[in-house]
Amino acid sequence: MYKYFPHTEEEIAEMLGKIGVKSLDDLYADIPESMRFKDDYALPDAMSELEIRRVFDVLGEMNDQLVCFAGAGIYDHYTPSVVPNLIERSEFLTSYTPYQAEISQGTLHYIFEYQSMMAELTGMDVSNASMYDGATATAEAMLMAYNNNKKADKVLISETVDPKVRRVVETYAKYHGVKIVAIAEKDGVTDSDDLQKLLVQGDVAGVIVQSPNYYGIIEDYTGFADMCHDEKSLFIINSVAADLAVLKTPKEWGADIAVGDGQSLGIPMSFGGPSIGYMCVTEKLMRKMPGRIVGMTRDADGKRAFVLTLQAREQHIRRQKATSNICSNESLMALFVTIYMSLMGKRGLKEAAEQSYAGAHYLQQQLIATGYFTPTYNQPFFNEFCVDFKGDVSALQQACIEKGFHAGVKVASNTLMFAVTEKRTIIEINKLVETIIDFVKQQKGGRR
Repeated sequence: MYKYFPHTEEEIAEMLGKIGVKSLDDLYADIPESMRFKDDYALPDAMSELEIRRVFDVLGEMNDQLVCFAGAGIYDHYTPSVVPNLIERSEFLTSYTPYQAEISQGTLHYIFEYQSMMAELTGMDVSNASMYDGATATAEAMLMAYNNNKKADKVLISETVDPKVRRVVETYAKYHGVKIVAIAEKDGVTDSDDLQKLLVQGDVAGVIVQSPNYYGIIEDYTGFADMCHDEKSLFIINSVAADLAVLKTPKEWGADIAVGDGQSLGIPMSFGGPSIGYMCVTEKLMRKMPGRIVGMTRDADGKRAFVLTLQAREQHIRRQKATSNICSNESLMALFVTIYMSLMGKRGLKEAAEQSYAGAHYLQQQLIATGYFTPTYNQPFFNEFCVDFKGDVSALQQACIEKGFHAGVKVASNTLMFAVTEKRTIIEINKLVETIIDFVKQQKGGRR
């Protein structure tokens, strides 16, 4: 009758006998009768598999499936069908974390491949595997900079970094005694003069910037690394992983630590998660990096083998000396982006990025051509941009939702930030622009 219960009646009786109790009810003898729940549980009737599927189909139809032109850190990139099919295999999906690492050669192998690909994508020497998301990766980079410089207690962060990321960094800093100081923005980019002034004041352990930044602008960091290194500060760059397929790498900018979100590497948006944060560093910083690092070696028989290396986790060294313990659930997402990058290859990653770039620039041109929008910034952008709308932004977004479009992210009272990925077609872009034109004309009392 209870075929899914793990214990037989004989086993239950044996366990009860061990603790000197005659029945399961006796386990609750200390609970007064007046406090015991005796009614039926509010559970639905049992259903067949077919009936359950119908219930969830009806629930699913209640969701608005919008064409997404929003970004701000999470992007609607295409996920090849083979990726979920592979990671949902039981040996991947149900595995936890390789505490007995050397017997988990398959897991260690794909983590090693992930590290290799991320190091190549960022241009850095070493990658870990991995962090929860781009925000926590950036916060951990802030702590690395602080711990690397025993005499400095300040970390500078540009005002052009995503506000969500800045809030996480500030939360981490508050409980570690780190002072976070904002670098002013000027015309949508980091003010290099303000950065220089803050660095010269001293006691700066690290500097955090983002490119493309929160507004989608591709910032020019020429000379930033030299300014930081002249003052013994680490230079940290946060980037959207997929954008690095065509943009200048953190290594080329002279970064010491490269961090960011890997969701753009094919992970579905899923209402904001799960995601994966990447962290890559120069060789001299690899012993200070949190999370797991897998290395390749040879076993006693000379065969290739994979091992956890440079282990600075609580299980291996004194707790007060340990780095962050983040890692356990992230290997599944690391596998996800590893399969994605393997399938796409360098050419595919570049092609998807170029299509996203082209689509965003086309959309911006079409919006400005309506006469209802003006560019917020006169700066180069990648696949995301800000425009000022001559009207009610919230009402415009609601009108677009009713027509099936998620029309950007409202970043100011009259400013919208749009994002375009390789999934967006010319037909969808044109339809969005037509919807906006119709809305404005209706607001003015006219009809097309």
